[in-house]
Amino acid sequence: MAYIQDYFLIMENKAIAKDIFSMVIKCPKVANEAQPGQFVHILPAGATLRRPISICCINREEGTLRIVYAIKGDGTKRISQMRSGENIDMLAPLGHGFTIDDSFKKVILVGGGIGLPPMLPLAAIYGNKAICISGFRSFDAIILQEDLKALGTETILCTDDGSVGQKGLVTAPLHELLDKGGIDAVYACGPMPMLNGVASICNNKDVFCEISLEERMGCGVGACLVCACKTHKDGQEHFSHVCKNGPVFNAKEVVF
Repeated sequence: MAYIQDYFLIMENKAIAKDIFSMVIKCPKVANEAQPGQFVHILPAGATLRRPISICCINREEGTLRIVYAIKGDGTKRISQMRSGENIDMLAPLGHGFTIDDSFKKVILVGGGIGLPPMLPLAAIYGNKAICISGFRSFDAIILQEDLKALGTETILCTDDGSVGQKGLVTAPLHELLDKGGIDAVYACGPMPMLNGVASICNNKDVFCEISLEERMGCGVGACLVCACKTHKDGQEHFSHVCKNGPVFNAKEVVF
């Protein structure tokens, strides 16, 4: 399906942590076609450029998408100030999503900070076949843990300061789980250093791994070069567009 640009009804827009908001948008045609790992491109009122935000939940029955986003500047601040009943200018669904395989018996989802939301559609599919490792700076930044548990997904929580869960990086429990064996795939989204660590571990252990890159974007449809990233395939380096060729890539293809 080609992407749709339209004004869609906001059903809910609320804070769920410090400077982090959850928005539910009524968009039946988009919800019917959206896939885990894809994103939406939102134009804040009065802005020139759209803001890319990962899809957090896909509800085809109700015809809604949920996005969870952090306030990082004036644009996302304006989005956070919108209220239910208003219409939002959105381009969606965009990008290349995650590979879903029904034969996988056990998968690991890894989300760092605001990289956790795109793990939820995967948790909705894999349920108790999934273990989700979440990493946050501290207690007040934690999001979506109850949502994951409600989907039957086992959760492992890490914080940088040790205020909740395990103290340290998400790569430590990932390493431990992979050492035990029986993991068919790893999916991850978060800061680039985290993704580099996850990819390195999975590549060394020859475990299938897909990572979703976070990158600044202009058009969101592959027409500009703002979100170009280096990838390699068949021994050659290429420039790929995160918005069109990604945001999801096989971990073996990304040049960090």
